[in-house]
Amino acid sequence: MNRIAGYFKLGEVFRYFVRVFRKPDPNHPTSFNLRLMHGINRISIVMFLIAVMIYIIRHI
Repeated sequence: MNRIAGYFKLGEVFRYFVRVFRKPDPNHPTSFNLRLMHGINRISIVMFLIAVMIYIIRHI
């Protein structure tokens, strides 16, 4: 039962969503690839949320 409950723990996912939209920590080194990856993730998160809203609106 603990394995199944582990799949539904979404706390880490939501923490990543919040973290990806924050300013980067100046103590951690960043590279162009890392900044580009976070930028693409921001775009995909926003597109996903827009798609979910459109889906909900169409089915109400």
